[in-house]
Amino acid sequence: MKKYMLKIIIEKVSRSKKFQLPKYHSENSSGLDIVADINNPVKLQQNEIFLAPTGIKLKIPQGYEGQVRSRSGLALKHGVIVLNSPGTIDSDYRGEIKIILFNHGSIDFIINNKDRIAQMILMPVHKME
Repeated sequence: MKKYMLKIIIEKVSRSKKFQLPKYHSENSSGLDIVADINNPVKLQQNEIFLAPTGIKLKIPQGYEGQVRSRSGLALKHGVIVLNSPGTIDSDYRGEIKIILFNHGSIDFIINNKDRIAQMILMPVHKME
C-alpha cells in the first residue's frame, strides 16, 4: 500500500527559545501532538477555561481542515479536555493556533511549557449544496 503525504506548512510564531514543533508520538499515531507554548506554568483550576497558545500557524490546503481533539490520557487522568472538541482549523485561517482547554477534573491541573495538551488530525472537507 502506497502512503500519500500532504504537505502542511507549519510556521513558528513563538518567541520562546525552547520552542517545540508539533510531532507524532509514534509511527502509527493518527494525531499530531500539539504542545503548550507558555513562558510560565499555568494553574488550570476546576471548571476553569484556558486559551493555550501553541506558538504555531498553519497553512492548510483548500479542501482540508485541521481537527483539534482532546488527548485521552489528559482526559482520563486529570479531566482536562479540549472544550470544543473537535475544534476546527479552517484552511483560510492564518492566525496562531490556540487550544481551548477546560478542567473538568476535581483538582487543579498545572500546564507547563511544552506539555502535550491536544492532538490534531487533518481531514478532507466535503461541501454541501
